[in-house]
Amino acid sequence: MSVTQSQQTAGPRARSGLPAADRQWWRPRRSTRKLLTVVHVASSVALLGEVWVLVVLNLTATLTSDGALAHAAYRLMGVLVFGGGIPLSMISLASGIALGLGSRWGIARHYWVFAKLLLLIGVILAGMLLFTPEAMADATAGGASPSGGRQWTQVAVVSAQAAMLLTATALSVYKPRRRMGRSGS
Repeated sequence: MSVTQSQQTAGPRARSGLPAADRQWWRPRRSTRKLLTVVHVASSVALLGEVWVLVVLNLTATLTSDGALAHAAYRLMGVLVFGGGIPLSMISLASGIALGLGSRWGIARHYWVFAKLLLLIGVILAGMLLFTPEAMADATAGGASPSGGRQWTQVAVVSAQAAMLLTATALSVYKPRRRMGRSGS
């Protein structure tokens, strides 16, 4: 079998000339990759917006002296977290992993991609610890804080979530080229 015939039967990945470690094991079609990119960007941007609304609602509930307004803000936070934040973060995570597996960027090939993954996991974990159904029930009942509803910890956590998502967004735009596991790159 000649080199040309073996390359034709080996497929496009074998002909790419890349070392086996740099070839991805799953290569989606271009249209699938584009759709995944749209889903990932849309869910990530929506998640950032949802977290920003949580920052505003938390500040409102913390700073107001109107108990009814604080109660309404906390009730709305529960709806946003369980109706928007959880599904959006899971969609963003799943689509990001699928894109990483099916693109040249990889998941643990470039620092910026791996950092984005860790940041999103951090956002999810912070939300899981902060917005449990019990904590939201306590907050809406007014019993979450001995200082009359001033929940500065909650404000700090959602602000940190917003900062993590903004950092992930900046990494997506700037894409630092440094690769993981290579010296001198």
